[in-house]
Amino acid sequence: MANQDQTQEPQTSPEAAAVKLPFHVSFATKLRTYFLTGIIVTAPIAITAYITWAFVDWVDEHVTPLIPLRYHPETYLPFSLPGLGVVVMLVSITLVGFLAANLFGRTLIRAGERVVNRMPVVRGLYNALKQIFETVISQSSRSFREAVLLQYPRAGLWTIGFVTGETQGEVRREIGEDLVNVYVPTTPNPTSGFLLFVPRRDLIFLDMAVDEAAKFVISIGVVEAGERIRKNLEKPAAARNGEPPRGDGQPERR
Repeated sequence: MANQDQTQEPQTSPEAAAVKLPFHVSFATKLRTYFLTGIIVTAPIAITAYITWAFVDWVDEHVTPLIPLRYHPETYLPFSLPGLGVVVMLVSITLVGFLAANLFGRTLIRAGERVVNRMPVVRGLYNALKQIFETVISQSSRSFREAVLLQYPRAGLWTIGFVTGETQGEVRREIGEDLVNVYVPTTPNPTSGFLLFVPRRDLIFLDMAVDEAAKFVISIGVVEAGERIRKNLEKPAAARNGEPPRGDGQPERR
């Protein structure tokens, strides 16, 4: 009997430890999950508030000193007004747009552009920036309004791109195909990337919004982009074979 007690005792203690171990692991996992959830909730709010406040403070620091003291509200108030510079900047930009929309303002702008066009270095910089802003801000432009899938940098590897317009001019004449300008951003910094001239037949137009696709790129694929990408990739037979996409067997494109 003594031998049986000695043999049974070491069997019960490991089992008791095995029962306690998952409890401690589960509790630590819950704490970790709660902590990461707190970061996910608070980090975007804190970073957004910080960036917004830094921008407002920077604008106030550079714009507020330009206001004459007699018109400065803080001259008559015992407290400061954060955001006053932002308001003044928005009003000024709107006023410039109002003046540029009438005949007098357009005349002044054309006179100023004639002066700028006589400066070799400044002329190229001004014209490039003007064209970029007109393309991005114009309501008739389709820039960055569609997200697409394309195989890049080789067949079988898929990436997300953004349509910036139809390829025109000499590039289209030389290639002789229906080409689309596609911007392929880098991650996690989408401000840099590559401009590709891609045949329309090689693109898969996604139903997801541009901001949803941008979040997917910026998050390095961590943010869920939905089931549309997976479903679109499952349809083409050429994609499964690692071949360049062809007109046959492709999902419906617009």
